[in-house]
Amino acid sequence: MINIRSFASDKRKKIDDKPFGGGCGMVMKIEPLYFAIKSILIKRKSYSYKNIYEKPYVIYMSPQGKTLKNSIIKKLIRFKHIVILCGHYEGVDERIMNYVDEEISIGDYVLSGGEIPAMVLINTLSRMLPGVIEKYKCIINDSFYKDNLDYPCYTRPAIFKNLKVPEVLLSGNHKEIEKWKKKIAYERTKKRRPDLLKKSKKDF
Repeated sequence: MINIRSFASDKRKKIDDKPFGGGCGMVMKIEPLYFAIKSILIKRKSYSYKNIYEKPYVIYMSPQGKTLKNSIIKKLIRFKHIVILCGHYEGVDERIMNYVDEEISIGDYVLSGGEIPAMVLINTLSRMLPGVIEKYKCIINDSFYKDNLDYPCYTRPAIFKNLKVPEVLLSGNHKEIEKWKKKIAYERTKKRRPDLLKKSKKDF
């Protein structure tokens, strides 16, 4: 966690100011943001034993960014070092975008700050890391991983108030169970999110 106030230059550690041209709210200043990002460098040893500094991949959580999807998560998981910038108030000085690699949104709505969206991004990323979820198969069967929704799940008791678990799930026939899961997942996706099926066919 990097405290942006640590990089403010005035005695009050002020990191926001009124926007040029007027308008609502306060804007996060570029100086503390720039120096905060600059301070986060990866230090590693090269084969020549000289220190090499690499810029991390910087993400700004913003309602104006690309909507977070599983395809973005699959891309981001390849990076060794990610920095997430959380905006606040009215936003950030636009000039800091010269030092940001990507803007990401978690939906078409506005929150008071980027902290909750950052938590969402961290959670979706971390569960993709080996060992976080014990069985990796659980991840690849999740909704959106293969451009479809997940199949419905049931547990004990098999009957509750005359509501019964599908017979195939109680049969012990794993081949038929897998066929049922795929069929139901497809039907559910077609009904609730047909756009995912169109995307899947287009990619294919």
